[in-house]
Amino acid sequence: MSAPLKTHRLKLVFGHREMVLALSYIALVIIFVLRGNFSQTDVMGHSAFRWMTARWRDTLSYGGVDYSHGWLIPFVSLWLVWRRRNDIVSTPKSVEPIALIPLVAGLCIHYAGLQVAQTRISLFAFIVVAWSLPFYLYGRVVGGALLFPAAYLIFCIPLNFLNSFTFPLRLLATMISAGLLNGLNIACIRSGTRILLTAGGGCALDVADPCSGLRSLLAIGAIAAAYGYVALDRNWKKWALFVLAVPLAIIGNVARIVTVSIIAAAFGSELALDLYHDYSGYFVFVVVVLTMMGIARVLSHPPLLRPVKPAPDKSGNPEASP
Repeated sequence: MSAPLKTHRLKLVFGHREMVLALSYIALVIIFVLRGNFSQTDVMGHSAFRWMTARWRDTLSYGGVDYSHGWLIPFVSLWLVWRRRNDIVSTPKSVEPIALIPLVAGLCIHYAGLQVAQTRISLFAFIVVAWSLPFYLYGRVVGGALLFPAAYLIFCIPLNFLNSFTFPLRLLATMISAGLLNGLNIACIRSGTRILLTAGGGCALDVADPCSGLRSLLAIGAIAAAYGYVALDRNWKKWALFVLAVPLAIIGNVARIVTVSIIAAAFGSELALDLYHDYSGYFVFVVVVLTMMGIARVLSHPPLLRPVKPAPDKSGNPEASP
């Protein structure tokens, strides 16, 4: 087969837009590998992705906030794109010049992030540029279809400001848990973020940073955002489910602290703080996620708005409406 024929067949399968997009993504990745990070370069190098994944792996060194859910986020984002593949393929393609605004803005944001050595800013810029490229090459419909999957990648970025919520969440969970325990006639005293049980021989429970609930809050927030996007049809419903992830995570964390305390009072601290404490988090997390899915179902089909079927008459036919 001659070289011109091979080139012609390649163009039929892989058009000009696809070639430009692929080359642009390759160049973008190279930029963020070689010039994506100016923070802790002696340890992390200059790759923004290496800086990010280091925080996904380490659950202790960065304020005690666990970002290990970040490994799953890109795959969920790709799956969301795959769900819209028919819309993306079938829509008419046209160059959208307005997409140059977020494209240039993303590059400027990346430059600003390098100047202040804030890799988080550069990672946000990467998301903006990665979304702007197909938006520019394929048009507004494709850009709209890719907007949420691209924005969902923000859950990958470790955000330092969330560390400041760790102590307030610990304090809130401790206060609510102590109040519930005393209400259940399980005597306890709260001292800061510690619960001192006077029942069952006495036991001290310390609600430490990993038990603040921030880890489950981040994970449940990511699940609620993706599930709401797929399962709900109105934007206000999607936002409502996402916002409800906050109280759900807090309630789940309080439930875990209370049940650990009850088991400690009933069976001793060894069983409560070793076996139950280590595995109860998974059970509580599953219950919270199932509750969130139930709320989504209610939002999707509100009971008060469901149509009422007319009662059948004696002949077995539904009664006619008056």
